[in-house]
Amino acid sequence: MPAAIRSGPTTGTTAPERPTGARPPRRTSLLVRCRRLVVLLALGLTAAAGCAGHTIVDRVSSGGVLPAQAESARAEKILARDFAAARPDFLLLAHADRQVTAPAAAAAGRLLTRRLAADPEVVRIQSYWTAKDPALRSYDQHSALILLWLRGDEHETEQAAERLMPTVTGRTGPLRVAVGGDAAIRAEIGRQAARDMHVSELIALPVTVTLLLLVFGSLVAAVLPVAVGVFAVLGTTAVLRALTEFTEVTVYALNISTALAFGLAIDYSLFLISRYREERDTRRGDAPHAAHRPARGPAHLGPGHRLLGGHRGLRPGLPAGLPPPGPALDRLRRHGRDLHGGGGQPGAAARPAGPVGGDRLERGDIFARWRRRRRPLLPAQAGAVKGLGLWGRIAVAVMRSPLSVGLQVACVLLVLAAPFAHARFGLFDDRVLPADAPLGRVEAALRDDFRGGTSDPTIVVLPDFDAAAHRSALDRYAGRISHVAGVTQVDTAGGSYRRGLRIRPDKPDGRPAARFTSARGAYLSVSTRGEPSDAENAERVRRIRALPAPAPALVGGLGANLADAQGPITDRLPLALALVAASMFVLVLALTRRPTLALKAMLLNSLSLCATFGALVYIFQEGHLRWLVGDFTVTGTTDVLLPMVVLCVAFGLSMDYECILLSRIVEEYQRSHDTTTAVARGLDRTAHLFTCAALILAVVMAALAGSGLVFLKAVGIGLALAALLDATVVRGLLVPAVMRLAGPANWWAPACLLAPAAATTRRGRARRVKDETLEK
Repeated sequence: MPAAIRSGPTTGTTAPERPTGARPPRRTSLLVRCRRLVVLLALGLTAAAGCAGHTIVDRVSSGGVLPAQAESARAEKILARDFAAARPDFLLLAHADRQVTAPAAAAAGRLLTRRLAADPEVVRIQSYWTAKDPALRSYDQHSALILLWLRGDEHETEQAAERLMPTVTGRTGPLRVAVGGDAAIRAEIGRQAARDMHVSELIALPVTVTLLLLVFGSLVAAVLPVAVGVFAVLGTTAVLRALTEFTEVTVYALNISTALAFGLAIDYSLFLISRYREERDTRRGDAPHAAHRPARGPAHLGPGHRLLGGHRGLRPGLPAGLPPPGPALDRLRRHGRDLHGGGGQPGAAARPAGPVGGDRLERGDIFARWRRRRRPLLPAQAGAVKGLGLWGRIAVAVMRSPLSVGLQVACVLLVLAAPFAHARFGLFDDRVLPADAPLGRVEAALRDDFRGGTSDPTIVVLPDFDAAAHRSALDRYAGRISHVAGVTQVDTAGGSYRRGLRIRPDKPDGRPAARFTSARGAYLSVSTRGEPSDAENAERVRRIRALPAPAPALVGGLGANLADAQGPITDRLPLALALVAASMFVLVLALTRRPTLALKAMLLNSLSLCATFGALVYIFQEGHLRWLVGDFTVTGTTDVLLPMVVLCVAFGLSMDYECILLSRIVEEYQRSHDTTTAVARGLDRTAHLFTCAALILAVVMAALAGSGLVFLKAVGIGLALAALLDATVVRGLLVPAVMRLAGPANWWAPACLLAPAAATTRRGRARRVKDETLEK
């Protein structure tokens, strides 16, 4: 209250000021009135969530890229069921100093084969020392392979491989054994992700506390957001653990969801505590709930509306970003909703925190002697920009020459976005692991040292096809496939084909080769150039599928996996982008009531995100700046899941900052009715909030970027770069320039939008008068 004695609303009598700690008015939020009970419940939920989610690491999987009904997935199932020709789940690479055919090496290889064949999880085994297949022996004859097919689905084979790896790795007689295969790669990805999550937590937590201590100056105020972040992380892991009972949860979802939960919880706590302090400083003598009420009150364009608007801004980004190509992305999309709805919701835990802390937030103020308090704003007047801080002065300088600054910043963002035009999408394979990982060396040896190991063949399955009765039709089909660009050889029951010509004769008895036929159909093996999981092979698969076949055909293999993963994205991309754009436009329009501001927010955010993804392509696809971000294997492609995860989450983050900034600018414009003053004051009063929030989020994401997995490294760097770029360059420079150029057009709005806002303002004034009356 401005004075100790204040006149009543209708009489000249005076009433003493309500003392600090008095009973709050009835309109005060239920969460504030029951704040101690809410805090106790939050502590109980935190303990329960920690107990419920502590086994999450053992339940997540590294698979789930494809939907179960994808054509390539069905082809793999038929290949395993009818032809016993599916890709091996697990393999052993045995190296001998002498040739693998030497007696000692052969005896050790046969002994190892018998030991593995006796394992109950091994369904089938194929060894060089028992099958004598030259394809299982290296060119120099110093290495040989043992192939294993394991029992169960992806998660079960991954667990079996993790159990087998320590028992077979190392020296067995004269053989040095290393492991590889899809199941081993998935198991190693899971272990690496778990290690990276613990390391990132150890790095992010102390750095975040230090930054918050520098921002708030108070130890209590710095620890409070971290406590809310821990609550959000434990709640998120509990939700993920519950989901593992019903569906497959990818290991990437665990790392990304927990990092986002921690970063966003701290961000929203930072906004709320900072606004609480600001309102408390302007209402000296009021009880803590009096400062907390305007910090989250419902008045139109008030600070609470701004906080809730920003919180909702992230929701449509990830959940509605793009239709998921498979269970992995579907889990990521659902976890994005869980972060803002269930156990990982930071807002509900943060709301009662301010009143409970009250003036205790200033305890432990280690910078009391040196910290310079922020000067209060002078009364808003048209054209007056006095008392501004650093960001306000920057905004004023930008608005003196908005066209020049706007063009320069836009050109820089366009240069950063330029590599986006050359993005080539693929799927990460074993090269997602660190460059020096033993599994990576095994897979590299398979590609370089073994016949047919340079590329995984594409498989064309013809269920219920009689190869013997339709021999000529099969030959013609194989010849058509061999003419596809990039196809080097097609192997069938009738022989092998190159460029439409048969290069290997039939069996002497004229019967089809048993390897490619069964009682339930036939299949073809298509060898191609290049990496099996890159964009060129996916296009090659599409061309093969477009060819006329003698029977219904299913195409499988790594190239087909990529084509099936890209299919839902490319088919529904326009609709998904339209939904995201429409939801964000409606959100900003509902917050500001100004269509120009909503359209401006969409365009600037899109430019910022294109710059972010262009930088990711420049770093991870083209292999630049590895000395800065950490070493990784350059594949020349960008993972197909990366743009959906990074762009959708980053879009929501940018809308958070946009809502915080625009709502304050509109609030200042309603006072001054001058664009320059409103922009300068709005940026000055909010920039320190979202720049600190972006810095803290960037620290959390940078800890995630320290992962040895390329996918998590790219996600961490992308989100950190997007947050910093959006909070500084876009909000600090581009927004003031564009709004100054737009001038009065910023504030145009049809009457149908302004009428509800005016009614909301009148109701807010009436509620404030009623509150003042009750307080007296």
